Amino acid sequence: MACLLCLGFWQLGTGAYIPAKAWLAQELMQRAWLRAGRDVERPAPWPWADTWPVARLTSTSREVDLIVLAGGSGRTLAFGPGHLSASAMPGEVESAKGNKHVYKVLGSHVVDSRKGGLVLDTDASMLTLVTCYPFEAREAGGPLRYIVTAKMLF
Repeated sequence: MACLLCLGFWQLGTGAYIPAKAWLAQELMQRAWLRAGRDVERPAPWPWADTWPVARLTSTSREVDLIVLAGGSGRTLAFGPGHLSASAMPGEVESAKGNKHVYKVLGSHVVDSRKGGLVLDTDASMLTLVTCYPFEAREAGGPLRYIVTAKMLF
């Protein structure tokens, strides 16, 4: 009986680990975002993080409020959209320095990260967001990426 009870608690702990880790990561990123607003350069959400918050993406019409992280590696994308470039819904992006800009989404598409890269050098003020795809994948580390491109309106 004790063995079954221990096994049951172990299973509960294993099942609760991933959601708890995701919740804690979001809390730590929010705190790093606040430190970025106080002029802390590259505030890592946790000591071993290889990314930091660079912007906050909001859209009231879609109830979106996301911290955008520097970089586009798989480890970064596991926690939120990655920021690769800052050169049809409008969204508001607030930078870590407090500047706010409104962007209009031009398009979105899915790409295979094994087959080339993204062209990010444009003359227009563009925002490119990258995240893992499919969104509800059962296993992390897949090669597909969901790309959203947006043009700055003001």
